This record gives sequence, structure tokens and C-alpha cells, in this order.
Amino acid sequence: MNLRGDYMKYVKKIRDLREDHDKTQAEIAEILGTSQTMYARYERGANELPLHHLITLCQYYDVSADFILGLGANDEEEDTENEQTKK
Repeated sequence: MNLRGDYMKYVKKIRDLREDHDKTQAEIAEILGTSQTMYARYERGANELPLHHLITLCQYYDVSADFILGLGANDEEEDTENEQTKK
């Protein structure tokens, strides 16, 4: 089991979700009630994303925590559903 690789999945996922929704780091930081600098650190993996921010992102993007964390078997299914919803 590659824990660092698993950790980086969620870092990539939060960036991908933000970009897929055409949002800036500053816009997502405002939703989370944090600074753009701190949010950028979450996306780089320099700081761990707090649980309350994970919950907020799940609600905002309408995805499960398993999806963001890369734990679900249905990651691609949720990805497809979100793309269709966005259109």
C-alpha cells in the first residue's frame, strides 16, 4: 500500500474539482472561510485538509468524501454524473 500516493489522490481531486467547476483558489477559499494561500497549500499537499473543509467541499461539489479521498469504487461514475450535471 502506497500511503503517499493515496494521499496525493485527494490533493489532485480537490484541484481537479475546482478547475472542472471553473473556480479560482480564492473563490473556494472564501467558501471554506480560509485564505487563498492556505487553500493553495491544501492543493499542493503542504497542509492536510481539515475534516470540516472536506465536508464543505463534498456539499459544495455534491460528491462523497470517498470520491474526494479516492476510496470509492465508483469514482469514475460520480465524475461522469458531475460532468453531466454541470452541462
